[in-house]
Amino acid sequence: MPKNPRDGIDAQILSELRQNARISLAQLGEKVLLSRNAVRQRIERLERDGFINGYTIKESAGDGAATVNAVLLIQRQDRMRGGDVIAGLRAIPEITTCDVVSGELDLVARVEAPDAARIQEIWRQVSEFPGVRDITTALSLSTVIDRQLARDGGPRS
Repeated sequence: MPKNPRDGIDAQILSELRQNARISLAQLGEKVLLSRNAVRQRIERLERDGFINGYTIKESAGDGAATVNAVLLIQRQDRMRGGDVIAGLRAIPEITTCDVVSGELDLVARVEAPDAARIQEIWRQVSEFPGVRDITTALSLSTVIDRQLARDGGPRS
């Protein structure tokens, strides 16, 4: 990704979108003193140049039920040929992120599931993947910082 937007107006557009990703082009144009069409063109260029890499929706469970979050700390048998483990993790929809990390661990996968029983099912499934040596699971008791939600235009703490 490029280091800096082209100018102050691009930076202001990005800042406004971080605060409210659903702002209309007309409202955004008023804030940055450009026409709706000029704002649209700048946003398209920011997307092409890699400043805006995608859009996402964070949904609740629908009935107000909270999700259960956990982190799977995974050690593979062979770091260099452990692609099958990553492919298996990709197939589990509740795994929201997975990072390859340095040190004794190999992978850190974040899981968002409807309940602890589903977390346990996912743990069992992942532990049976060929190439998985060990898994440590940490259930989240509460989230005290969620900068991703704030970046995506949601409530801020």
